[in-house]
Amino acid sequence: MTFGLSIKEKRNLSSKKKKKPSLSQLRVYKRRVPLQLTVLFFWKNCIAVVTMPQGDYIERHRRDYGYRLDHFERKRKKEARQVHKRSAMAQKALGIKGKMIAKKNYAEKAQMKKTLAMHEESTSRRKADDNVQDGAVPAYLLDRDNTTRAKVLSNTVKQKRKEKAGKWDVPLPKVRPVAEDEMFKVVRSGKRKTKQWKRMVTKATFVGPGFTRKPPKYERFIRPTGLRFTKAHVTHPELKCTFNLEIIGVKKNPNGPMYTSLGVMTKGTIIEVNVSELGLVTPAGKVVWGKYAQVTNNPENDGCINAVLLV
Repeated sequence: MTFGLSIKEKRNLSSKKKKKPSLSQLRVYKRRVPLQLTVLFFWKNCIAVVTMPQGDYIERHRRDYGYRLDHFERKRKKEARQVHKRSAMAQKALGIKGKMIAKKNYAEKAQMKKTLAMHEESTSRRKADDNVQDGAVPAYLLDRDNTTRAKVLSNTVKQKRKEKAGKWDVPLPKVRPVAEDEMFKVVRSGKRKTKQWKRMVTKATFVGPGFTRKPPKYERFIRPTGLRFTKAHVTHPELKCTFNLEIIGVKKNPNGPMYTSLGVMTKGTIIEVNVSELGLVTPAGKVVWGKYAQVTNNPENDGCINAVLLV
């Protein structure tokens, strides 16, 4: 009851009453609610809270109604495409991510090779161990080799591998790997010397007679003329003589194919030399023009190339 009150007092009393929240205020309240809840506001201070479904509705639907007719075909095709996607990702990945992907793929490949080798081992015969068995052996079995069944490669394949390995026996089978920082020196270019894409080779190199330099602006790898060699001191292991022979080319650098293509000669590199002066001939009577030799010293330190001929 407000009888006996002045108009001013009535106004003050009516202003103290609670006002209904505006629509913008309701929106603000709704934003403060967690995402997993749906909040319904009503005008007369009534709030209803409903939780959103978090269940496995896809599995329930499949259990009730089954799969699409082409589900398994699409799944098979997706798995088949995954190989190409992984390959593309491995080729594009850079930095630590690329290293991690390469390490993972290497481990998978090694495991796959082991698994395939276990499945594909042939059950061929091989010579038994030379352990003497107890008891007498008949005369007609004395000169016969005993064979046992074992999961090994056939003898012919083994022999071929041995011949192939023996064909490339080298004086230095293992050499110290050369780091890229040691092999190359960064050359700054540009007006402000801010570009760093050029590299100068710090090791001895071989450059063919028909080589033409690119314009300096486009030359990525610089091979200094002071470190270019055209001749090598090659020692014949059987004749025990050393000859000064011309280099024909670099066959293989143990540090990688990039160094081989650049003609870099480090310790252990296989080079091809001109041996026509030695007068070597083939069994057919033809003169041998070139033979391989292995570098046995560090040319960038010694100022010359010493090599041993591969006979």
